[in-house]
Amino acid sequence: MIIDSIMSRKLFVVGFDDTLEMVKSLFDEEKFHHLLVVEHGKLHGVISDRDILRAMSPFIGSTVESARDVNTLKLRVHQIMSRGPLTLQPDADIADAVDLFLSHPISCIPIVNDQFRPVGIVSWRDVLKALASARDAETLAAE
Repeated sequence: MIIDSIMSRKLFVVGFDDTLEMVKSLFDEEKFHHLLVVEHGKLHGVISDRDILRAMSPFIGSTVESARDVNTLKLRVHQIMSRGPLTLQPDADIADAVDLFLSHPISCIPIVNDQFRPVGIVSWRDVLKALASARDAETLAAE
């Protein structure tokens, strides 16, 4: 099974200088877990919802919120993104994704073309769903 068959093609991208406030808003509205950081069409990094939670003050929106807390929303993407993400190409095998997930502390793999432009994204959940679906198909075929 190849990555192209399981990757999500719905990508959300941000630039280096976008603010955490904008990124948080995207995460809140769209209900996904990863944003790709793109500059001039090429992939440079990834931001997860967990990265945002670590970078933002936990007091935002509370009664003890201070100006310092609110200023964390002004941080820029390049200040908190994971740089040099591990990637695969669409024709990679799903086993390659499994190997990356098992050998690195990552929760998504951006899928890029030959020019390093993002064309998809795969999460560990996508891989598990595909493997479970393949197992179920094999079970049905054996019956």
